[in-house]
Amino acid sequence: MSKAIRGIYAAAVSPFREDGSLDIPKLIGYCKHLISDGGCDGVAPTGTTGEGNSIAMLDRLALPSAFAEAGFDPNRAIFGTGACATGDAVALTTEAVAAGFTNVLVLPPFYYKTPSDEGLYAYFSQLVEKVGDDRLRIYLYHFPQMSMTPIPVDVVVRLKQAFGPVIAGLKDSSGDMSQALAFAKATGGVDADFDVYPSSEAFLFDGLAGGCAGIISGSTNAFANYTKGARTEGADSDAFAMVKAARAMASKYPLMAAMKQMEAWRSGDDSWTRMAPPLVPLNDEQKANLKADVAELKARASA
Repeated sequence: MSKAIRGIYAAAVSPFREDGSLDIPKLIGYCKHLISDGGCDGVAPTGTTGEGNSIAMLDRLALPSAFAEAGFDPNRAIFGTGACATGDAVALTTEAVAAGFTNVLVLPPFYYKTPSDEGLYAYFSQLVEKVGDDRLRIYLYHFPQMSMTPIPVDVVVRLKQAFGPVIAGLKDSSGDMSQALAFAKATGGVDADFDVYPSSEAFLFDGLAGGCAGIISGSTNAFANYTKGARTEGADSDAFAMVKAARAMASKYPLMAAMKQMEAWRSGDDSWTRMAPPLVPLNDEQKANLKADVAELKARASA
């Protein structure tokens, strides 16, 4: 098994059934769409945009084998397997690796705030040691605004030095490009086979120039084809101006609800708008505004 291919990833939204359970077949079909007509190189299911921490453990455990049975390419998926309890993270990660999905995205243990660097190191080192499989590839998940538990650069470097290729990269959702570049510089970035992914496609070219591997973004659920075009045409292209405009537009709304609403419109399936509590769908005013903004964006793209 190899590490996940580099490039444009969608932090995939998650479909829920009426009873609140995860609709696994629908998620698989959606992820197949994202890596084909959706314009993505890969997907990151059950992360923040996918409401991963609101999905039942049983559903999360069942996902990797279902993806494997559906023939999904393991090198195009990075499953979110982080959890506050080390044992839960181990269980989720073990299931992913056993199904052939060796690339996983792991939050720090986020319930107890301001943990020591030693405590963070212990969490990730125990995860590596208890899974005990050299095929494992961990992408550390730095999202301090949400987790309130940042992963210091020094801890990242220490983990990389201790476990080599098992610590494969990092998703930086801080929104601070200087932070992403600091992770890439300290670890050597792609030149040292450490793949840093900023969380906004607006950072694509700054990231690639600074040793990052691509992007993992929530808004690429709807707008990855703009980013795909921009990657070909360059940082000064009209295509990249569209990328930045789409990202700015998406940022006006609760991102997860907006991406689900757009998928409901694309697929004609309103069940996509279901959210796991405490999150809620867009209200009528937000939906109307989003529809108008998307229409304006599409008109600009076709002009």
